[in-house]
Amino acid sequence: MSANPREVRLKVFVQDLTLDAVLGIHAYEKQKAQPIRINLELDVVLQGPLGDTYENTVCYHEATKRIEAIVAEGHVNLVETWAERIAEDALKDPRVIAAKVRIEKLAAVPGTQSVGVEIERRR
Repeated sequence: MSANPREVRLKVFVQDLTLDAVLGIHAYEKQKAQPIRINLELDVVLQGPLGDTYENTVCYHEATKRIEAIVAEGHVNLVETWAERIAEDALKDPRVIAAKVRIEKLAAVPGTQSVGVEIERRR
């Protein structure tokens, strides 16, 4: 006898991942890494019961590693490019129904704490 599966909705997030990255359109930005901060929020739908089983959920540690790998691929001109790649990667998991990505350049504009972009993609 088995329990009826139930839908479980949750958010998985990576908050304030700080990396050094080669990013930007200016010549000096292409020569030297600069600090960036990345936030990822995933809307996830799981079929329960979840139990206490790692395989039944979306792993924030794996999401972090995938973000690091995308950034490590090398220079891009626009933060939007990485935001799109990160969202696209997250949506490969069929349990993820939406991905919100925020990327901030922390030293790009004097007098600001950060500048950047936030995107949201849905399936």
